Amino acid sequence: MTLSKTPALTIKTLAAAALLGSAVTLALAQAPGAANPAKKELVAKVLQLQQPGFEMMSRALLQRSVAPLIQGAGQQLQQMPADKREAAAKALDAEFKKFFDESTPLVRERVLKLAPSTVGALLEERFNEDELKQIIGWLESPVFKKYGQLGGEMEKALAEKLVGDIRPTLEPKAKALEQSVMKQLGITPKPAASAPAPAKK
Repeated sequence: MTLSKTPALTIKTLAAAALLGSAVTLALAQAPGAANPAKKELVAKVLQLQQPGFEMMSRALLQRSVAPLIQGAGQQLQQMPADKREAAAKALDAEFKKFFDESTPLVRERVLKLAPSTVGALLEERFNEDELKQIIGWLESPVFKKYGQLGGEMEKALAEKLVGDIRPTLEPKAKALEQSVMKQLGITPKPAASAPAPAKK
């Protein structure tokens, strides 16, 4: 009796295993990270269209990385004797130019290499093929290109207006902060230069 049930049990087990295997295969095929050549091609197209943005980001990161150094150098220049200041400024400009000329291609190459495994992976995970096609259509549209070309001009106009508008409000706060920091550090601020006394007649 046991022997007669064994073949039936084996067949059912094999059938169940086969169904389970098919389900797993189907699930993997439908998984977000599953290989999909058509989708990968669309993602690659999006990355290609976004390349100018990646390059701009790499330049911005590079500039921010040395901004404190440039600012500090500018402050030091102001403290130098006037007869030496111009020559020192030219030498510093040459040094910074050399740094950017050498570093920009390296950062650009690196950001373009990292984009597929970071931005590309997110695009592939979060968007389906139809959505990626819509993104491509948007990025390729003349209106978007025109808007992108205007981006720097818009940012500059807004920044200039913002600085002029907010300066009267922020300058007193910044001075108060500076005085507070100096007080906490035990630094006595230098007295302001007094106006020369009028000559006695």
